[in-house]
Amino acid sequence: MKALKKICFVIMGFGKKTDYPSGRTLDLDKTYKNLIKPAVEASEFQCIRADEIQDSGLIDKSMYALLIKADLVIADISTANPNAIYELGIRHAVKPYATLIIKEDASKIPFDLDHTRIFQYKHLGEDLGADEAKDSQDKLIKLIESVTKESLTDSPMYEYINIDPPTISEDEYKKIIGELAEQERHIFAITEKAKDKMETEDFVEASNLWRKASELFPNEPFFMQQHALCRYKSKSPTESIALTDALTIIHKLDVNGDTNDPETLGIAGAINRRLFQMNGEIEYLNRAIELYGKGFKVRSDYYNGENYAFCLNLKSTDEQNQDEKTYLRLEAKKTREKIVHDFESIPKEDLKGRPDEKWIYATVSTCYFALGNEDKSDYYKELFLSEAPKSWEIETFESSRKTLMELIGR
Repeated sequence: MKALKKICFVIMGFGKKTDYPSGRTLDLDKTYKNLIKPAVEASEFQCIRADEIQDSGLIDKSMYALLIKADLVIADISTANPNAIYELGIRHAVKPYATLIIKEDASKIPFDLDHTRIFQYKHLGEDLGADEAKDSQDKLIKLIESVTKESLTDSPMYEYINIDPPTISEDEYKKIIGELAEQERHIFAITEKAKDKMETEDFVEASNLWRKASELFPNEPFFMQQHALCRYKSKSPTESIALTDALTIIHKLDVNGDTNDPETLGIAGAINRRLFQMNGEIEYLNRAIELYGKGFKVRSDYYNGENYAFCLNLKSTDEQNQDEKTYLRLEAKKTREKIVHDFESIPKEDLKGRPDEKWIYATVSTCYFALGNEDKSDYYKELFLSEAPKSWEIETFESSRKTLMELIGR
């Protein structure tokens, strides 16, 4: 460890997490990379998140040492992440000052913290917009400077109870934490490499990396979700084997039980849909409809919604009962109407710069096409194409449109 470098320990979730009261899913890794870490490093602190601790076998011991000793702790409680709130409670119990609480501005503040000063930032879901990230960085830098300079009590406990906080010796602290260098055994390094492999469509290697991350952090759902996703996309050694393996992986997240995580439901839905398309077993399609429908109910997102509607159309083509056929088509229509209604209510400035902007346009174009509004469908198709999609992305869009045309008889 660099002895003269002040330490900022960041408490937050990893990957994509859902805020259930609002139904929004946030990529917290983007918050860390594009807001927190740049602001902390600009303030001349060494920035450490739990997944950057060198020895995962000692992560709990390292975490407690950092909560006691870190010069600054930033706790992002967006999505009411239980681990983050638990660790924040420990920090408040062991350190009277130098703790910042932050959250994205649309999520609710937990009751016990609604009287506490909280820094808020805007999150678009998949990412922070470039302008918003820069503006929030500047504000966070000023807040870090103020908090660390004044050393005012910000722990509710120490405001009311006059006790001495626990301590840990400098030598013991250094021994526990060790050198924080970029090495393969860091979770952060592994997951960043996995994301790079996904970008280049090397899903076999990406699957192996996410599996490694899941083994190191077995209780982190995001790592398991990505492992399942990459396993089924790998199609290795055959697509059938890859899909079966992926289904086994995703079932570890209680897919058949009480899970309401829309990411888990969406991935499980995709696996079941593809299995149906491969072998024609109707139970896979029924399961895909159930999973996509539940995910759409939780989050009202375009991904689960359009896939739910598509699967309803798919089932309606072979349905012999006319009442059931009518219901399936009507439910698909109502789902797409809700998707376009929700989309049209989004301020256009909130769309620009989102990583999934082109897929939003593609989905809305498909929805309008299914609803018979070809003018709007063509308009959003042009917006999709204006985002310079790759050739395979255009092929995916056109293939889905062609299949939908066959399903709805147009």
